[in-house]
Amino acid sequence: MSLRSRMFPKASIGTYLVAMAVAIAVPIFAFVTLLLLQLEDNQRNTLRRETAQDALALSRSVDRQLQDMATTLRLLATSPELEHEDYGSFHARTETALRGDTLFVIATDKDGQQLLNTRRDFGTPLNKMSNMPALKFALDSGRIEASNVFKGSTSADWVYNVTMPIDVGKVAALIITQNASDLAKMLQPEGLASGWSAAVIDQSGHVVASSGPSAIDPGTAFDPRILPTLTASRGVFEDHTILPDQLLGYAQIPGWSWKTVIWGPISTAQASILTTWRFLIIGGIALLAVAVFAAYAVARQVRTTIRDIADMANRMGEGHIVAPIDTSVIEANQVAVALSNASFDRSQTEDRLHFVMNELVHRTKNLLTLAQAMMRQLAKQADSVEGFQAAVAERLDGLVRSIELLTSEQWAGASLRRVVDIHLDAFPQAVDQIEISGKDFMLKPEAVQNLGLTLHELATNSVKYGAFSVPEGRVALSWEDTEEDGQSEPMLRFVWRESEGPEVRSPDRSGFGTTVIKTHAAAAFRGTVQVDYLPEGLRWVLTAPRSTLARD
Repeated sequence: MSLRSRMFPKASIGTYLVAMAVAIAVPIFAFVTLLLLQLEDNQRNTLRRETAQDALALSRSVDRQLQDMATTLRLLATSPELEHEDYGSFHARTETALRGDTLFVIATDKDGQQLLNTRRDFGTPLNKMSNMPALKFALDSGRIEASNVFKGSTSADWVYNVTMPIDVGKVAALIITQNASDLAKMLQPEGLASGWSAAVIDQSGHVVASSGPSAIDPGTAFDPRILPTLTASRGVFEDHTILPDQLLGYAQIPGWSWKTVIWGPISTAQASILTTWRFLIIGGIALLAVAVFAAYAVARQVRTTIRDIADMANRMGEGHIVAPIDTSVIEANQVAVALSNASFDRSQTEDRLHFVMNELVHRTKNLLTLAQAMMRQLAKQADSVEGFQAAVAERLDGLVRSIELLTSEQWAGASLRRVVDIHLDAFPQAVDQIEISGKDFMLKPEAVQNLGLTLHELATNSVKYGAFSVPEGRVALSWEDTEEDGQSEPMLRFVWRESEGPEVRSPDRSGFGTTVIKTHAAAAFRGTVQVDYLPEGLRWVLTAPRSTLARD
């Protein structure tokens, strides 16, 4: 089985049209799918970049909150009440100033004993600080520090402190404290898709505050599988084994030991691309169904048209003349018209073939009669079997040349010059030794045979005895219209004149060649033939009515 047969097995036109519709649609869907995959990849890269930026924006928001708290501490540290150790006045003024906020101020000595706490009325007995490590760290560093989240003893809630070391009287540090739940209120990441959450993580890896659907309680350790990887100043974390279908962005709060993180499902952020995927799948199936249905409808129409055309062809094959049919396919109508015309042409061709067959039988009889007469004549003159065979072969060769020429012209005749050239081609010396002149015209089929036979005999005789037998010999062949006395129709005169060859003598007896160039030529063309054996060369002249040679 050939490759083409394997690629294109026998099937109905409907099958091929449906296959074509599928073959066109599938690459388009594949290309669109590739584009969507590229778009999804680009959107995911964009989501990663935006997630990191949103985490950074959130870190800046928290930084502003911490910076505001640090600024407040710096202002409070300059209060004259502290310098004069008027802690009651400092408590009253500070409580009044921070009444609208969720911030509270604590003043402690170097041992962590609270001197005042705006969460309690002034004069209420107070204990030492709950988060002594944070106080010690700030005092040792000598700069403002944010503590880890811890459970406040006074508030009984999760809180964090911002501590500023000072040296004013008994006061060794001023602290602003805030409940973690109040900080969580500001962790509302703007611009994120629904389902995303945010959190602030302290230096120890515990959640200070969190918000969103997946909010984590304050004081809870953040996932230890994730936290060690958050080492850069900002970035994203994506591991589907830890966070299935989720993305996490983080950023270090500049100047502080805290981090902000944002995380959430990728699908909600890529809702538009998922909608596009659904539209592609549903729309692709619908379009493919429409394409297949359209291909089937077209195939059915084309199949009907082809069957009608095939019926026309069958009736034409049976020999009927068929009339063209009218279909909805323009090209099919053209085929129908062509078949109709072909049926008429076939009828005419069959009539012509009958005529040609009859003509062929007639011409075959004439050729066989001519060959029979030629062989009888040659047999009388032959000295041996070999000589007879050579003479017959030579004459048949000239006859075959005429028949081949007529066959190539479909027995409609041939030009005189072509007849001359074909017969003289059998004699190589004729190319350089003959001069041909005369106006060319078309010969009748009978004239092609008879004149060709005559020219062949003249050339053969010249090769044996005349000008073609020596290199210096020359032959002039010419023809022209002429007027003869007593002739009412136009006449033609052919002249074969040889010169510069061997001395010519009149033959002692008349052979086949002489019979052809004299008797046969005169009878075939209803004319006269004059043969002169001049010493300088043979001169042959045929004068015949033009109508016996020229085709109308």
